[in-house]
Amino acid sequence: MAVGRRSVRGHRYVDSPVLALALQGWRSRTVGLLLMGAFVALLVRAFYLQVINNDFLQEKGDSRYLRDIEISASRGKVMDRHGDMLAVSTPMKSIWAIPVDARNMTADQKRRLADMLEVKPRELDARLAADKGFVFLKRQVPPQVADQVAAAKLPGVHQEREYRRYYPAGEMTAHLVGFTGVDDKGLEGVELAFQSSLLGRAGARTVIRDRRGNIVEDVGATRPPQDGKDVVLAIDSKIQYIAYSQLKAAVIEHKAKAGGVVVLDARTGEILALANWPTYNPNNRSALSGAQLRNRAVTDTFEPGSTLKPFTVALGLDKGKYRYDSVIDCAPGRLTIGKATISDAHPHGKLSVAEVIQKSSNVGTTKIALSMPAEAMWSIFDGLGFGRTPELGFPGEVGGRLRPWKNWKPIEQATMSYGHGISVSLIQLARAYTVFANDGELKPLSLQRADQPLVRGQQIYSPQTAREMRAMLEMVVGPGGTAPKAAVPGYRVGGKTGTAHKLEAGAYANKYIASFVGMAPMSDPRLIVAVMVDEPSDGRYYGGDIAGPVFSQVMAGALRSQGIRPDAPAANMAAAKERS
Repeated sequence: MAVGRRSVRGHRYVDSPVLALALQGWRSRTVGLLLMGAFVALLVRAFYLQVINNDFLQEKGDSRYLRDIEISASRGKVMDRHGDMLAVSTPMKSIWAIPVDARNMTADQKRRLADMLEVKPRELDARLAADKGFVFLKRQVPPQVADQVAAAKLPGVHQEREYRRYYPAGEMTAHLVGFTGVDDKGLEGVELAFQSSLLGRAGARTVIRDRRGNIVEDVGATRPPQDGKDVVLAIDSKIQYIAYSQLKAAVIEHKAKAGGVVVLDARTGEILALANWPTYNPNNRSALSGAQLRNRAVTDTFEPGSTLKPFTVALGLDKGKYRYDSVIDCAPGRLTIGKATISDAHPHGKLSVAEVIQKSSNVGTTKIALSMPAEAMWSIFDGLGFGRTPELGFPGEVGGRLRPWKNWKPIEQATMSYGHGISVSLIQLARAYTVFANDGELKPLSLQRADQPLVRGQQIYSPQTAREMRAMLEMVVGPGGTAPKAAVPGYRVGGKTGTAHKLEAGAYANKYIASFVGMAPMSDPRLIVAVMVDEPSDGRYYGGDIAGPVFSQVMAGALRSQGIRPDAPAANMAAAKERS
């Protein structure tokens, strides 16, 4: 018994035939190779994913917690020729939310947020109910309001920096400078015309955010912002104020519908002032109408009336068909062409060419025009830029209407010679008068300050013709002329009045546009001022009575502002004061 127990206790179970594994050698080797192959495959896959194809996995990982935040670039400033600010960006905040998190706000917190943002609670609830991961609650919030929102520590509510455009000159330069939208993109005026230069380029920085949108870590800037370039305009703010205030007063005084004023540097073609009425405040555009937004000096056209006569008469002089003192028989103050009759406002007898301009005779101008080919007259008008856009790059600029000369009938050539049957903008008309100020050379216009040498223009008339026309234009403002109210004390000035019926539904209505375009000082013209008043309704409508005084005040202020010395004799100064 004892021996048997020892044998049981001393037995090695591993040697038991029952427990022996009947596995053939090739099978064990196969299993070992498979396991080793799987391990190698895992190593290769891991190397591929972590080394060769690392970018893909890194991108997938980063997309779950890395975010690029835009760094706003400041829009470039708009300045006048002396560096005075016309448009500048001020830092603001935008309040935004993650709706799924913001819904955790209590009713009292929502009420407080709506009060701070000055929005209706219903509007706030509608935005937070949106099925989006991001919604703006209010754009361009003042810093003090943004600080109040931040101090409230509302769940899901965040803010970021952006800029809002501010216009120091307000309505005075509204049509010229224009304005931007809430996204800081130009919508009107210079803001739109120079959008690519002013806009700049936003930057970006990379941050780590948690699921609630909170920034956990700032990884660093990936692209620095590039602020927009500043734009320096040719505008002189002092002259702009004078033009704006005088135009506004005239439109109100004469109960007119609208008006415009343009002031040019006669030598360089720079636009020193451009004003319209009615206007608007670009800092508060909550209630605007289309009439307020229209930059009438650039986008509206009208029949220029007698302001076009000097160009017709100048053509006659330039062709050698007439001289300064050539006599034109204008009696009895009427001229019949076909079935139409052309009349003078005041009948005249025999007038010299100079007196045709001084007295503004339609009959005299028509006789000069009909003595020349229609093509020659069309070529002059076309060369002056009528019928073509001024190419300022200004939004909405128009070319007006100039029909091909081959389609002209004699009566049409006649009426166009004194500014009917043709349409121009005020900026076109002002530019055309640079030919008389620059010895026959038409100057290109510029919205920006001209720092480069003067650009040569296009020679339209001979220097002699331009000088003779200046003498005639000076007679218009003198005794016996149609615009004594346009005189400027201390300076020799010249110009031309315009009084034209308005076209409505293809017919002339009993409504008028009064205009005046002139220059000073006549000894060496430096400035050109063009004035247009639309539909004066206080009983007066002649250009000399309505637009002439505006020209006088604007020109006087501009000449003094530029420091241009008086060139009128003492006797002329006293006479001008008496007439004005």
